[in-house]
Amino acid sequence: MMKGINKFYQMGEEQAHILKDVNLTIERGEFLSILGPSGSGKSTLMNIIGCLDVATSGEYVLSGQSVEGMSEKELARLRSREIGFIFQNHQLLPRMNAIKNVELPLIYAGLTPHERHHRAKEMLERVGLADRMHHYPNQLSGGQCQRVAIARALAGSPSILLADEPTGALDQKTGKQVMELFRELNSEGKTIIMITHDMNIAANARRIVRIIDGVLSEGGSVTDA
Repeated sequence: MMKGINKFYQMGEEQAHILKDVNLTIERGEFLSILGPSGSGKSTLMNIIGCLDVATSGEYVLSGQSVEGMSEKELARLRSREIGFIFQNHQLLPRMNAIKNVELPLIYAGLTPHERHHRAKEMLERVGLADRMHHYPNQLSGGQCQRVAIARALAGSPSILLADEPTGALDQKTGKQVMELFRELNSEGKTIIMITHDMNIAANARRIVRIIDGVLSEGGSVTDA
């Protein structure tokens, strides 16, 4: 839940007002798109939702915890526990195969090697890559790499998947396949928040909000978006 969120950045002698009194409530199990053009403030909003940045003013409560006043260490702990990130350019490590890429965040979570391997294998099977576990990123298609990234995001059992332009680097057909996977995950109860500039991609969500010049407005349901 966000209430009265404002974000300012110092630009020389002036302050840029990036987010303007943003109010947003996201229910558990929602599939939400935040739709906006370049420069609208959607990336800043994503960073605050993901605890990668903090608001200048306002209240943000994530999974029952107020983020205000948290230290960097506390934010990192909350972020690793509650949010799985999926980026436009999957950000896989090229010298690690698929299963090792998925295992990586589980190392920091303190799981044993056996637990990590079992969990990573389970997640890769979940995204349809059971036969690609030992392939390296340069041996996978763009869509397969993004599925590995989704598996990695799921591995820590986060309450929220936060996806930033998740189909931006994919062709249309592959992008549709990734959206189908998102809808499946949402139907299983996973909360998904997707940041995009593309109305066709946003329409895959069950609810759309729009951001323009730092002002957030409800876009209603997909049917009237």
